[in-house]
Amino acid sequence: MLRGIDVSSYQPSSYDTDGLSFVFIKATEGRTYTNPRLAAQTKTARDAGLVVGFYHFLWPGNLTAQAEYFVAKAPERAGDILAVDWETTGEGTHASNAEKDSFIRKVKALRPHHRVLLYCNRNYWLDIDRTSYAGDGLWIADYVTAGKPRIKATWRFHQYTDDPVDKDVADFASRAALREWAGAS
Repeated sequence: MLRGIDVSSYQPSSYDTDGLSFVFIKATEGRTYTNPRLAAQTKTARDAGLVVGFYHFLWPGNLTAQAEYFVAKAPERAGDILAVDWETTGEGTHASNAEKDSFIRKVKALRPHHRVLLYCNRNYWLDIDRTSYAGDGLWIADYVTAGKPRIKATWRFHQYTDDPVDKDVADFASRAALREWAGAS
């Protein structure tokens, strides 16, 4: 299991990368929000030689516009991973299954050489998701033992705690295997 974290504007621009193989960085949300620390957080990850992923917090509606906004703001380098963060919004709503699926497909069309993942928590995966469509892989949040999420589906990444930061593991034998899967040359 490889270790990683995910960060957003709540974390500093410079963060501890010791022992990490990857990081996911929040890039965008909806059609107007961009993480103000995106460039600096990306530099920290790249300087440490980590595999880098970017995620978009999905809102209901305007899927094409959200996908276009995300790919316009998320840095683009071979081997970068893209993800959609599908969960409850600050208004208590969430994108539908069809919207989630449409967003993933649109991002894949806009960035065909990049892996595109679905991030959601265990409740969404088991009780809200009806299509089981996760693009190129599932990034599941379930706060239990690292690498042992309580689902039967195949997963690529597992967020297992948010204390003191969001910590993740990846189901790859090595960083080289992760890089190869992600399409880094």
